[in-house]
Amino acid sequence: MQDSQPSKAAAFYELTKPGIVVYVTITAGVGAFVGSRGSLELWLAFHTMFGTGITTAGALALNQYTERDADSMMMRTRGRPIPSGRLSPISALYFSQALLLSGLAYLTLNVSWLPAAIAAFSAVIYQGVYTPLKSRSYGATLAGGVPGALPTLIGWSAATGTLEPAGFALFGITYLWQLPHVLALAWMLREDYRLVGFKLIPRGGGRIIGMHMVTATAALLPTVVSPSILGYTGVWYLAGALIATTYFLWVTISAARNMTSAAARKVFQTSLLYHPVLLGLMLFDTIRL
Repeated sequence: MQDSQPSKAAAFYELTKPGIVVYVTITAGVGAFVGSRGSLELWLAFHTMFGTGITTAGALALNQYTERDADSMMMRTRGRPIPSGRLSPISALYFSQALLLSGLAYLTLNVSWLPAAIAAFSAVIYQGVYTPLKSRSYGATLAGGVPGALPTLIGWSAATGTLEPAGFALFGITYLWQLPHVLALAWMLREDYRLVGFKLIPRGGGRIIGMHMVTATAALLPTVVSPSILGYTGVWYLAGALIATTYFLWVTISAARNMTSAAARKVFQTSLLYHPVLLGLMLFDTIRL
């Protein structure tokens, strides 16, 4: 009995997918830093990242509540807090709603209404479009990239009070990066997804998936240079981004020639390094005015 409360707390913590939350908060922070041209005030950075983190945690937890039946059927997810029985569905629902609403209120009161509105829009797309589409159409994968990329605009709008072309450039980079990342994961987990009827990969098998990966990664090449063209990042970022994107493209082209699980895993592992490298380059080489 002594372990029941710590175990319950750990289950609620796990429900929020803390690893994803941390990465989303970093993405929002980088968006704010670049938008401020390197002059981001510490208090604003904290409020923006903290509010984004709480909101994201609530949205992710709510998604686990919504998909609890599908999660109970897949090998990868049956150990999650709700299907494993460590949390009741109703407690997960109340917890996720409280987090989501608290995060939106925090952003509104401590930052401004615009980043809060973007965060709310992200949650609506994630829960109201992406989640129901997963069992109906490959369009879910395309839609799911939107809430995944919106933290860049949450951060940008927090720092600038508006939305600007360079902010949308960061959004585009994050959106396009997600497509090969998610498609590679979906190919590796295709048996699990087939079991529950998720349609997160396009019809046509590995060849078509490879083509989609290559197309999205090729589109990154002109997109990653746009922050420098718009005057927000310098030549170090530009050179590093082009080198990283060219390598990423080479990996996806190699995988597309023979889309095995091993090839998809290499795309996935490369994607895990690629975006953090870009964020690091942005932090290092944002141009101050």
